[in-house]
Amino acid sequence: MKHFNIAVIAGDGIGPEVIAEGKKVFSGIAEMDGGFSVSFEDFPWGCEYYLKTGEMMPTDGLDILKPFDAIYLGAVGYPGVPDHVSLGGLLLQIRRGFDEYINLRPVRLLKGAPCPLANVLPDDINMIVVRENSEGEYANVGAHLYPGTEREMALQTGVFSRHGCERVIRYAYELARLEKRSLTSISKGNALRYSMVFWDEIFAEIGREYPDVETHSLLVDAASMFFVKDPGRFEIVVTSNLFGDILTDLGAAIAGGMGLAAGANLNPERKYPSMFEPIHGSAPDIAGQETANPLASIWSISQMLEFLHEQEWAERILSAIETLLVERRTLTPDLGGSAKTSEIGAAILEILER
Repeated sequence: MKHFNIAVIAGDGIGPEVIAEGKKVFSGIAEMDGGFSVSFEDFPWGCEYYLKTGEMMPTDGLDILKPFDAIYLGAVGYPGVPDHVSLGGLLLQIRRGFDEYINLRPVRLLKGAPCPLANVLPDDINMIVVRENSEGEYANVGAHLYPGTEREMALQTGVFSRHGCERVIRYAYELARLEKRSLTSISKGNALRYSMVFWDEIFAEIGREYPDVETHSLLVDAASMFFVKDPGRFEIVVTSNLFGDILTDLGAAIAGGMGLAAGANLNPERKYPSMFEPIHGSAPDIAGQETANPLASIWSISQMLEFLHEQEWAERILSAIETLLVERRTLTPDLGGSAKTSEIGAAILEILER
């Protein structure tokens, strides 16, 4: 029997509440399947840990996490801890340390999910955004010079290496070829004459190896407009770290809201564990109230199972989420229901057992 050993960093705010429901679904599926088992090991890292110890995770945190099959992350952030500390001390440390250079975010309007756009059907919003996840604008290269003087300045350097650009763009081409879907590259080459022109050149260069893949290139401002006006034109999207971060939040807004937004941080070579997370924040203002929507964390379990080669269960989870949304019997307040956070995992398992 296969066994999956999952490291859990539930984090801050609503993180522990939503992660508990994802764990519940994964454990229930393992029991139903009978061909694999799962165990979870919880680590109390995050902002509360930082306030006690001065660090978001131990200095040997990556060594602790390395043996696991995957990492399941809740949410990070809490009042009193600066965002650059909470993000840089945990999430970005794991992404960089484990070379999770692919950030995979589905933007898909499930049946029954709310959509702020008029006359849009579920089939009109169904894309996968492949975001570069290790360098670019978030490479943490720069300087803060002459602080406290009239000459004070901040320099933030975007890092775009051929190695980094090629591997994420090639991954997107391979995905587009596998799924027989079009590929759109989003950049800003008209204004960022070095980094984004370089990106565009590599996209075109690699594209010559994939003559069967239909390609498009858009500037990020135009792409933002088309995400709203014509989302159906996007199938597979590849873009840089910063643009991908922003566009996928816009994608979440048009595809059911942040409560339905999941993300995977992948090391495709599987040299290190990959990390799966709902992409909403920690929402400390509603923590402990049992009103948080855990569907994004359950969708993250679907992504995890797909990466662990359990494709059928990954698809069945999405189908169960869709059934839950259509039936409208067990929904949290953000989706117009009155169910508690802790009731959603059981509702998904009930649907899966039908």
